[in-house]
Amino acid sequence: MKLAFLCHPVKDLKKSYHYYSNTLGFEEAWREGDHTIALKLPGTDVQLMIENDEPDLGAGGIFIVNSVDDYYAKHKEKLHFIKPPCDIPPGRYAIFQGDGENVIRIIDMSRER
Repeated sequence: MKLAFLCHPVKDLKKSYHYYSNTLGFEEAWREGDHTIALKLPGTDVQLMIENDEPDLGAGGIFIVNSVDDYYAKHKEKLHFIKPPCDIPPGRYAIFQGDGENVIRIIDMSRER
């Protein structure tokens, strides 16, 4: 598992984008439709993804795994998955709940291979 980027769900994507870009100086890295924008933090390789798809889940990391489906099959009995594997533009995506009710998002890049 490797950290891909930080995820901050937001209720108002436009307002949040304005804040992160104009107030904090983050630069847009990429965009997915009208619901997701990734921003580069100045002076780092770290990206922050803001999205309005899952605003109630809370912030956290999105981690890359080799295969979301394999990870899910191997861990579904011991982890509490709140979103089973599903398709996203670069590959597959799932969410499980860790200790303390934090969410952990995993993705693979299977569609980019």
